[in-house]
Amino acid sequence: MTTTTKAQPPAPPPKKSNDPYLGRVVAGRYRLEQRLGEGGMGVVYRARHVLIDRTVALKLIRPDLRGESHLRAWMLREARAANRVDHAHIIDIHDIGETEEGELYLVMEFLMGTPLSAEISKGPFPIARAVDILEQMGAALGRAHDLGVVHRDLKSDNIHLTNRGGRKDFVKILDFGLAALARDPRLAPKGAVFGTPEYMAPEQARGEDAIPQSDLYALGILFFEMVTGQLPFRSHDRETLLEMQRSAQSPNPRMLRPDLPPSAESIILKLLQKTLDKRYKDAHHLSEDLKALQRSMPSSPWEVLQLSDAPVQSPAPPPAPSAGVAEWATRAAHFARMVARAWPGADVPSEISTHLDSAWSLATRASRLEGEVASLSRRLEALEKRGRALRAEIGRKVEELAHEESRVLRDAASEAEAVAELRDKVLQGEKVLAQARAQADQLERTGSSGAPLRTAHEQVGAANARVESRKEMLVEREAKAARKDAQARDLRRQIEELRGQLSRYAEALEDDLAQGREKITVKTREGLGLEKSFSEASDALLKHLRGRPECRDLFEELARKQSSDDKND
Repeated sequence: MTTTTKAQPPAPPPKKSNDPYLGRVVAGRYRLEQRLGEGGMGVVYRARHVLIDRTVALKLIRPDLRGESHLRAWMLREARAANRVDHAHIIDIHDIGETEEGELYLVMEFLMGTPLSAEISKGPFPIARAVDILEQMGAALGRAHDLGVVHRDLKSDNIHLTNRGGRKDFVKILDFGLAALARDPRLAPKGAVFGTPEYMAPEQARGEDAIPQSDLYALGILFFEMVTGQLPFRSHDRETLLEMQRSAQSPNPRMLRPDLPPSAESIILKLLQKTLDKRYKDAHHLSEDLKALQRSMPSSPWEVLQLSDAPVQSPAPPPAPSAGVAEWATRAAHFARMVARAWPGADVPSEISTHLDSAWSLATRASRLEGEVASLSRRLEALEKRGRALRAEIGRKVEELAHEESRVLRDAASEAEAVAELRDKVLQGEKVLAQARAQADQLERTGSSGAPLRTAHEQVGAANARVESRKEMLVEREAKAARKDAQARDLRRQIEELRGQLSRYAEALEDDLAQGREKITVKTREGLGLEKSFSEASDALLKHLRGRPECRDLFEELARKQSSDDKND
């Protein structure tokens, strides 16, 4: 995070835009510079902190979703929970809050790159590329699910591909958890289904809330879409599409993509299972299968096979303005030279003198304020860095434990199946033993002797031995299953302890960050007031000095300087 502090000059909205929000300062800190897009949850703008040289993406939540206080509180909790995940493949959230007018906003990192949907529109991906993207998404979802956060509306528009550290297709997932706002019963009829039908899991299509496995189903849709270039379930009718998600069998992806490895097809079909017990239980199991698939594939990089046309790029952030608080003093000095030329050796009119003194005073105050904001920003940045480091450390520990828990639970499930199978065999053996004993007793009652009776007793002995052997095996299996269950419970206990630790620390950190941001907001608003006053003083001086011929060259110099500053803005 850059903390170079520069007070920005007023930035009027673009002349050709009808958006009344452009040029507006949100929460006293973020000036909206360009509308980037609009989605189901709100409008996204490119914005810049008015005093700190930081370009961000700012999302204003839809008006109909911010009308009630319980929704504001819910959104703030949800966004903060998502921010605690702190994973490289989940978009960073810098600030969360609401304006004095009660408008909800999220301030996120500004991403360069393209949505996954734009890349999919070009056609099927090389398989290695699709697997690489899916593996990154799975890793992010694994961390989120481990910390109790479900995305709820994963789709190609919410996946952003960028370049990071020389790596192509670096994944960033957007809009974690926000789709659940629309599920509030006060916003829609009971039983209404919300979300994106093309990516909706069967349980969501039935009107149930999303769970971690719902996100994994969406990954199956995305994997299918990347390797085939089309969605597995398509219809122009929403209800028909929802019914397909609830009950229709997934098409066979290898029928559309013959070169798809069987193991990749197996992953897709398992992700798209309608019943939860047949779907992947967690993202860690998926990650294991994806890494095994990657190891089995040729090592040729997908970039060699990539289309030659460059991916669509999102708008680049403008260069940072060069005219900051330091320029105020330069401008005041320029006015002083004009005044000295206009009234050499004579008394300067009091009105002119007042405006000039005001410009000098405002420049001095702004410079001092800039230093205060810089100090506050450095402290806030250090606090944010410590918070990110601790969240990442706890997240990694939870991830390691959860991955181990995933393996143990799978082992426990296998042991439980083995125990159930052995119990059936014991019951069957006891039935055979009972029949053998009944036959031997019958022979004894009838007075039979010799070979038939010996054979009957041998059959009883053999059946009893088999039953006793299976019982011993059953005891061993039950003990092993119990150990696996105990191990899983211990891992879950450790995970919950770490999650509680993260929650307590994050709450304390968020309080400290909120206090720091509020201090910066107060200073920023003061800076905006100084900016307005300086502009008024400048306009007054220009009005009085513009007609003075002795100041003409200084006006030309000032115009050239202003033109240079405008090009940098």
